[in-house]
Formats: sequence, C-alpha cells, structure tokens
Amino acid sequence: MTQVSREDVTYLARLTAIALSDEEIEGLRVDIASILGYVDKLKELDTSGVEPTYQVTDLENVWRSDVVDDYGVSREELLKLAPEVENNQIKVPKVL
Repeated sequence: MTQVSREDVTYLARLTAIALSDEEIEGLRVDIASILGYVDKLKELDTSGVEPTYQVTDLENVWRSDVVDDYGVSREELLKLAPEVENNQIKVPKVL
C-alpha cells in the first residue's frame, strides 16, 4: 500500500481550502492510501493489446449548415420592442 502522511493530507486540504479535524485527516489518509494502492494494482495489468476507448455509445456528431434565419423580423423592429436600447443593443440591468 502507498504511504500517505498526515502532512500530505493537510497539504491537500490547504490547497482545496478545506478545514479538517484530526479524525478526518486520519480517515482521509487511509482512504487516499487505499485509492493509490488500487491505482498501483491497475498499473500491473497488461493493456498492450487493448485499443483506447474514446466513445462507448457509438454517438456521432450531427452537423448542419449554419444558416441565419431572421424569421421575417428585422433587427430594428426587435430593438423598438426593447424597453431600453444603447449602441444598437438591448440594455439590461446589471446582475451581480
């Protein structure tokens, strides 16, 4: 099993801005060591004859031509409907 120190866990906690108690640090230390041990086991597998899998659902991109449809309404007509217009654009309130 890969050794993970308390300092490693506190360093990761500091990077992620998570406050941990001593019990949580010890629990995470054990969990992270187990995860890394499992990854080490996966490294032992012979994958030399396995093709990389990029897509498992056989989905493909559907492409269409990019056509502008104005729906019979001009820009000027739409701007007339707006409550406030500035620089030929609809002005909206700031949202913070």
